[in-house]
Amino acid sequence: MEEELILAINPGSTSTKIAVFRNTREVFLKNIKHSSEELSAFGRITDQYEFRKNIVLQELESATIETKNIKAIVGRGGLVKPIPSGVYRINDALLNDLKVGVLGQHASNLGGLIAYNLANAIAGAQSFIADPVVVDELEDIARISGHPHFERISIFHALNQKAIARQHAKSVSRDYEELNLIVAHLGGGISVGAHYKGRVIDVNQALDGEGPFSPERSGTLPTGALVKMCFDGQYTIDEIKKMITGKGGYVAYLGTNDAYVVEKRTAGGDEKARLIQDAMAYQVAKEIGAMSTVLKGDVDAILLTGGIAYGKPFVDAVSERINQIGPVYVYPGEDEMRALAMNGLRVLKGEAEPLEYK
Repeated sequence: MEEELILAINPGSTSTKIAVFRNTREVFLKNIKHSSEELSAFGRITDQYEFRKNIVLQELESATIETKNIKAIVGRGGLVKPIPSGVYRINDALLNDLKVGVLGQHASNLGGLIAYNLANAIAGAQSFIADPVVVDELEDIARISGHPHFERISIFHALNQKAIARQHAKSVSRDYEELNLIVAHLGGGISVGAHYKGRVIDVNQALDGEGPFSPERSGTLPTGALVKMCFDGQYTIDEIKKMITGKGGYVAYLGTNDAYVVEKRTAGGDEKARLIQDAMAYQVAKEIGAMSTVLKGDVDAILLTGGIAYGKPFVDAVSERINQIGPVYVYPGEDEMRALAMNGLRVLKGEAEPLEYK
């Protein structure tokens, strides 16, 4: 496989990230930023398809990447139907749901569309998506909310959580499917998952306001007060949605979404910043404690990952509350491009069987 390349494509709302790997070695990485003026020319997300695809091709050509050697192209999975974790071969059903946006329109939907088109133009290349945010492995009991009009759903940082869980399992010479893990992704959003022998059987729905608050999200709020606010006429539905996701958490309390800035303010004696940072750590620890009950106390390890895991004071504040649950390991940052590519590599090496989306 020395000359075989893997291309990873990760379209975001204002950027397109592309990376090329030769086996496990990254040989090219580029993050292309898109201005609001560029994107304003497109009415819908899907209208950006040709624009983004052509940029990927131009960057590969500029970097003199031998596209004929690309054997797998892995696009970031979008808002498709809830599916189990895994690597999915891009088929007609998946293409249709990415175009339609069955759970909503998001730039990540373009990843699979571009991957499929590029792979079709390269002899022997295959196209996939891997572990989209809609990965759903919840047990039935975890779906019960407390009222039949509402069902708990699974939307979380599946790509990074799964990649870190597998990385940890390898580091301790175990199979991921043998372990019980709690993985806390600590970033702009925070998700805490209970991984039971390879399946995330419970996780907070981090996308729109469940679980701990985060730098940009309000987390679970007092229900009565929230309902009252929705009907008191002071705010529109869009304003309340933004309050919950985008302008909640650190942004609402401290005016920044940068956890490092909050850490520096805390170190400089800002008592309000210290209280809010400690409160976020407190809520993360509470969620980890809750997930330990899901695993009935049988926890092989707790893994802290994401950008905030670089902050030692925050990690220490969480760890001192959860050490008694199980050993704590820190894997700071999130390398989504490597995670995408390594899922493609697992298929090429025969370590994973690609799944069929239906």
